[in-house]
Amino acid sequence: MKLTLQHKNVRSTTDLDSWVEEQIISLQPGLKIDEATISLAHEHEASPAFQVKAHLVTPGPDVFAEGCDHTLRAAFYKLMASLRGKIGNRATRRQKRQKNRTPVLRVSQ
Repeated sequence: MKLTLQHKNVRSTTDLDSWVEEQIISLQPGLKIDEATISLAHEHEASPAFQVKAHLVTPGPDVFAEGCDHTLRAAFYKLMASLRGKIGNRATRRQKRQKNRTPVLRVSQ
C-alpha cells in the first residue's frame, strides 16, 4: 500500500505520521487498499478548526471520507468511524448479493 500524507498548517512529526499509518493499515483486513491519500488540515479561522480527509484507492470503487472537529485526534477518529462504516456497508452488500443468487438447476437429458 502506498500512503501519502498531506499537511496543511499541521506540523508533520514522526509520531503523528506513524500513528496515522497504523490507523489506516488497521483497515486492511476488511478492504484491500492499493493507495491511500490522507489530508490533515488546520484552519485557524474555521470552527471546528481541524479537518481530515481520506481517499482510499481500492480494487473497485474508491472510498472517500472526511471528519471535522475541534482537535486533530477527534477529527481523525470521526474519519476512521466513517471509513469503517463504509467498509462494513460494502461487505454487507456483497453478502446480500451472494445470498440472493438463486442456483440455476440444469436438467440433463
